[in-house]
Amino acid sequence: MKRRELMQWAAALGMPTLPSGAWAQDKFPSKPMVLVCPYPAGGNADQRSRQFGRYISNALGQPVVVDNKPGAGGNIGTELVVRAKPDGYTMGMGNFAPLSVNPTMMAKVNFDPIKDLMPICLIERGPLMLVVRTESPFKDLKDIVAAAKAKPGQISIANGGQGGSHHLSAELLKSMAGINMTVIPYKGGAPAALDLMAGIVDMMFEQMYAAAPNVRSGRLRPIAITSRTRSPLFPDVPTVAELGYPGFEVSNWQGLIAPVGTPAAIIKILNEVTNQALADSTIKAQMLAQGNELGGGTPEQFAAHIKAEGERWSKVIKSAGITAD
Repeated sequence: MKRRELMQWAAALGMPTLPSGAWAQDKFPSKPMVLVCPYPAGGNADQRSRQFGRYISNALGQPVVVDNKPGAGGNIGTELVVRAKPDGYTMGMGNFAPLSVNPTMMAKVNFDPIKDLMPICLIERGPLMLVVRTESPFKDLKDIVAAAKAKPGQISIANGGQGGSHHLSAELLKSMAGINMTVIPYKGGAPAALDLMAGIVDMMFEQMYAAAPNVRSGRLRPIAITSRTRSPLFPDVPTVAELGYPGFEVSNWQGLIAPVGTPAAIIKILNEVTNQALADSTIKAQMLAQGNELGGGTPEQFAAHIKAEGERWSKVIKSAGITAD
């Protein structure tokens, strides 16, 4: 019997009926779900989408299909979530760039992260590491700042793409330290790291999980990390903040999102399952082994995080004159 017919039948008999939210909570999910990943297969966002998709599927008893929709810096997949039916059967992996950077950096973005999406749960924060090649004359951050002030524009810093966390880390350091360095964008962190190790560029901020193997092998020297506190993986590497730049913090974060209008009861179910996944010993160990910081918390806390990040990076982008061109 369809829900509308059931409600009419119950009303005719004078029986109480369930509100829409309660109905959704009792019946959700009753069919397969889709988790949209706005980046290509094989990357960190894709791996995390599949990892959490499997957990949610096992916990709720319905398949979760990961649908990769890359392009436009994450905007294409994120917009697909925005336009989806708000019934809980389409969710997405919400990322740092499309939710907090692209709306300011790009001339046209067809959604408002605050108005058009409902946060479910923050999954992780991925700090970066400022690295130089082992043969570099720069031994610490003081050396870098001194050299950049002595030779404005002659020190080069690579990044993995315009407006990415690599790039914004460099711009934030330039602003807070009052220095001028030449920022060189690459199409990805891997080619930038290769040129760094070849001596073509002087330094870069790299994702910790990507930098770690070359640091451990001795090919790169770590200078500082961008998290609020030191990483358990590299306890001897200081944070940028403790080296004289309080408030310096950058992470490449991601979490689950849904279209606006998704019933609160369903958001609650998905939030609870995501928090359970973050407490799972296997998932937790894998994430921590990459140097990532575990997320978790309420939808409201994730919403506040997205809003604060958008406001913060909007100021940096406008001040540095960063565009997607």
